[in-house]
Amino acid sequence: MNADKSLNAAGSDHDGEKEWPLVSVITVNYNQSGVTKEFLASLEKSTYPNLEVFVVDNGSPNDQPKQISDDFPNVKLILTGKNLGFAGGNNVAVKQASGKYLFFINNDTEVEGDFLQPLVSVLENDPTIGMVSPKIHFFHNPDIFQFAGFTPISPITIRNKAIGFGEKDAGQYNYTCETGSIFGAAMLVPRRIIEEVGMMTEVFFLYYEEHDWAERIKKAGYKIYYCGQSLVRHKESISTVKESPFQVYYLQRGRLLYSRRNTHGLTFLLSQIYLMLFAMPKTALAYLLKGKTSLAAAIAKVMYWNIRVHDKRLME
Repeated sequence: MNADKSLNAAGSDHDGEKEWPLVSVITVNYNQSGVTKEFLASLEKSTYPNLEVFVVDNGSPNDQPKQISDDFPNVKLILTGKNLGFAGGNNVAVKQASGKYLFFINNDTEVEGDFLQPLVSVLENDPTIGMVSPKIHFFHNPDIFQFAGFTPISPITIRNKAIGFGEKDAGQYNYTCETGSIFGAAMLVPRRIIEEVGMMTEVFFLYYEEHDWAERIKKAGYKIYYCGQSLVRHKESISTVKESPFQVYYLQRGRLLYSRRNTHGLTFLLSQIYLMLFAMPKTALAYLLKGKTSLAAAIAKVMYWNIRVHDKRLME
């Protein structure tokens, strides 16, 4: 994408302009080529001069992903042939990307023209920062926050809160600071961090993998940052239907997996007791009382999985 800009940026510093490092933009498509093309159309308006763009189609069964290449010939389309999940799809492109920085972004987003420069500047100016997310607005409520940073994840409940969620943007979060975790819908990560810490683990399939990755990066001695000078708008839950059995199962499974992988000793025991004896039964009962038996069954299924499956590969 924007081949002329890339050629200019790869050479000398023209007209006194800053030479920006190459950023590899990676997004995953699953049965949403139309939505993905809307994202790519917004990305074409980016003023960042040095991009390569990857779209990973995760084996979409009811889509025509090759139309993406037809409409955006500079985009590198990767066809996996099967659904590898969020981490797996992104990791395929990581292995082919050349950028100094890799920007992972949901296909159900649209970006501002100058969204990327502030994020790159954060990482360029401080090598102790391992990943950074922009502020996120809801696309259909464009002045309303979805994310302006996270509180730390509780090691017992495995929950955190999105700072600013539901608030109107009046400039109150137009700052850059350390935050409790990363937001997987849009996150910029240096290649050197990935080479040191590794890619996102694929054992989650969906949900919580970015938080697990952020914890690994923090344990390696790096900070997680929020950048309020960059804005992305998110079309929440287009790719996965809210409160479908699929969504409920993988959300709760991700929560349990995060507990397994990131808590230890007494904290792990308390977390598992809370999740298995209180939080999940309570949620399942609430679904039953509402007549949503398939959602209650999804929770029962993941609780059974947590008792039955203890594969060591889940901890790698």
